[in-house]
Amino acid sequence: MLTGLTMVVALAAPTSRSFAQKETATGIEVEKDLALVRRNLRSEKKKILAENVPLTETEATKFWPVYDQYAADMSKHYDEFYALVKDYAANQKTLTDEQAISLLKRWSDIQVDVAQTRQKWVPLIEKVIPGRKAAHFFQIDRRLYALMDLQVASQIPLVIQ
Repeated sequence: MLTGLTMVVALAAPTSRSFAQKETATGIEVEKDLALVRRNLRSEKKKILAENVPLTETEATKFWPVYDQYAADMSKHYDEFYALVKDYAANQKTLTDEQAISLLKRWSDIQVDVAQTRQKWVPLIEKVIPGRKAAHFFQIDRRLYALMDLQVASQIPLVIQ
């Protein structure tokens, strides 16, 4: 199952250096690294979903435009998340307690927003494809986002105490 998932795991595999570990790291390098991670997964995500969520032609005609809107909504939250990661990477070595708590709160707020967005879209997706297929879609979709999260998390050094 999930034939394209193996490729996504390879794309999301950690590289040898983390975003903030590069001695010459600049905001531009971090941004390039993050853009590469996002581009790799985004370019394959729709293909993986199409391979793994069996839709009739009628269902597909209704589903994909709704999916594109859902993906755009989710992308907004992940744009915020990547901005947060860039902020952390740029300040990781000089992070104050207050800044650390601020970043933590921003991350937590983003996670809540992501969950609320998924919750908002469940009934909208359910209107265009049957419930089991909708559940299957959200399972695969969540796994793909989890891989993206894992890739980023594996690249970010822990806060130094």
